[in-house]
Amino acid sequence: MKLGILSDTHKKVGRAKKTIDMLVENGAKHLIHAGDIGKEEVLAYMESTKIPYTAVLGNNDRRLEALTQRYNLFKEPHYFTIANLRIKLMHHPWFLSPDADLIVFGHTHKFSVDCRDTGELFLNPGEACARNKPISEAVLLDVHPKRWEITHCQRRIKEAIWQYKTLICKRDH
Repeated sequence: MKLGILSDTHKKVGRAKKTIDMLVENGAKHLIHAGDIGKEEVLAYMESTKIPYTAVLGNNDRRLEALTQRYNLFKEPHYFTIANLRIKLMHHPWFLSPDADLIVFGHTHKFSVDCRDTGELFLNPGEACARNKPISEAVLLDVHPKRWEITHCQRRIKEAIWQYKTLICKRDH
């Protein structure tokens, strides 16, 4: 199972669309947005892919709160399951407890991976908006029964080519 994970698109709709397109083109079967979406157009674009998606509200998404009934959009932390994988999705790194298999967060604008000995994965995909650095980033997460295959995807904002770096973590199932 391959998940496409992004966060912190803010109001950069064009960069968000390029990131979503890259995730879909690389085989993501479910999109996960860890908040600070910024504009409804980003939610509408995720929905237009016809791929299942899940998103949470970030601290800059107050204008989007009224859209939780229209989109697959939730307040944090949001727990859900995909094919027996228990996921906790949030924007703020305030609820970083190992109470799911995969814990996804945003807010810091910094890519981070923490593979626990007990098998949980804490993941921040970094920023798709390229606000703090001239790079859009996201993660393709390939979930296997015994391992996590984490591909950090980066694109310089003035370039069309994405760069990919993959790391493997053990996953006790």
